[in-house]
Amino acid sequence: MADTKYIFVTGGVSSSLGKGIIAASLAKLLQARGYRVTIQKLDPYINVDPGTLNPYEHGECYVTDDGAETDLDLGHYERFLNVNTSQANNVTTGRIYQSVIEKERRGEFLGKTVQVVPHITNEIKERIKQLGKTGDYDIIITEIGGTVGDIESLPYIESVRQLKWELGDENALVIHLTLVPYLSAAGELKTKPTQHSVKTLMESGIKADILVCRTEHELSDDLREKLALFCNVRKEAVIQSIDASTIYDVPNMMLEEGLDTITLQKLNLSTETEPVLTRWNEFLRRHKNPQAEVTIGLIGKYVELQDSYKSILEAFIHAGAENEVKVKVEPIHSEFISQDVIDNKIAKLDGLLVAPGFGERGIEGKIKAVQYAREHKIPFLGICLGMQMAVIEFARNVAGITEANSVEMQANTPNPVIDLMADQKDLKHMGGTMRLGSWECKLKPGSIVSGVYGKEIIAERHRHRYEFNDKYRDVLEKAGLNITGTNPKTGLVEIVELADHPWFVGVQYHPEYKSTVANPHPLFVAYVQAAVKFSKLKKAQG
Repeated sequence: MADTKYIFVTGGVSSSLGKGIIAASLAKLLQARGYRVTIQKLDPYINVDPGTLNPYEHGECYVTDDGAETDLDLGHYERFLNVNTSQANNVTTGRIYQSVIEKERRGEFLGKTVQVVPHITNEIKERIKQLGKTGDYDIIITEIGGTVGDIESLPYIESVRQLKWELGDENALVIHLTLVPYLSAAGELKTKPTQHSVKTLMESGIKADILVCRTEHELSDDLREKLALFCNVRKEAVIQSIDASTIYDVPNMMLEEGLDTITLQKLNLSTETEPVLTRWNEFLRRHKNPQAEVTIGLIGKYVELQDSYKSILEAFIHAGAENEVKVKVEPIHSEFISQDVIDNKIAKLDGLLVAPGFGERGIEGKIKAVQYAREHKIPFLGICLGMQMAVIEFARNVAGITEANSVEMQANTPNPVIDLMADQKDLKHMGGTMRLGSWECKLKPGSIVSGVYGKEIIAERHRHRYEFNDKYRDVLEKAGLNITGTNPKTGLVEIVELADHPWFVGVQYHPEYKSTVANPHPLFVAYVQAAVKFSKLKKAQG
């Protein structure tokens, strides 16, 4: 193929319609036909990256191998495609303006007045085409965040308009995702919101090539014809996206609707090769036909918003399918863990996961949960902050280190078993300065994790400022804390286990970021196996 093709996914009427899932599903179908595909996300907010955003604001912050803090949609892209993303796959308005202003300060614009058009739009277009220039991809799908008509999205929409004109109709197309609401009082689906959304897009100079209609009910032929007529698209380009029981159903639903076929036709690409989804459908079969069920407690302080722990929840789906087990995740707010919660919720769990996070809110609740899992031999997985809480709990209640704490929670703690990393102590900026991206870890032979991974050196993604304090290593190891994973270059403690516990693992890194449909993360797979074993033991004991 001579030229890279570009697909733009825009949204209208409402946010949270699922542009990321539609983009990932289309990419999966194109990949299954043999095309080399990647997806990028353009976010209209002015933050340089989502690293400093509260999870309540924007869900989890997803981290790539190259250390980019990105939008959670990149997690969907990787989980669907099983292909790594990078810094180039996520662009924010903050990053665009930062780059343009730096160029202006260096004098690169030769005295010109710097304006949204052409300077900001040129920068956006350069970022959009960056992945295409590598020669690694046949098709680039670009998801535009927000909804058409938003003031923040206007420069992106204008950039898409220019690119469509520059690239030509056979090299670029626009998919517009919109809502067809059902009014129960009238007993019918309404097309007017979609018509208005398409009209708003056309006012910016862009004609939608394909309409994807989010709906709770089937679209009739008459309704599709009406949408095609009033929105100026072909009838076969009106695609229904009805509510699904799982996001992993969506590729098959889009295949039935012919989204990949109409897309390839419009881009003048071959449709001869049928999508091969054998492995994907085997995953779905196992996911939908579990042989058992386990309940895992997710102890965190952002549990009101599921997107705060999106990668963890999806990793449990992958690991559950691998084990042919339904994993029921029970969210438990760490700020409100009382004896009543322990007796009536935590005591009934088959496994307990203490989630990542920042700040002191809810910390003592996490420590109580770790203590219960340790004392009652419940399978335990601590991720990042969860691993640090396991160290603090062990130091206080087993090693006898009074007032053990993290300097993140108590700056003047007399026993900082968790301390600020040395290279973090003089930092003035919070954004993008943590230990980020993929780092190696050497595993201790004979440990739980060594058996899980089946190799000595692994590489996992990180996102943290605080670390295990090596000054306390000897005393904690003598008390029974096993250090089973360390960074081979820095000696940084990455993994802890307990000698007298059937399955207790705390990891400084984020294994959930690397779990995909094609490759469920081995640590989650093993953890679910341990929960199944514990569940059977409980039932056997009555």
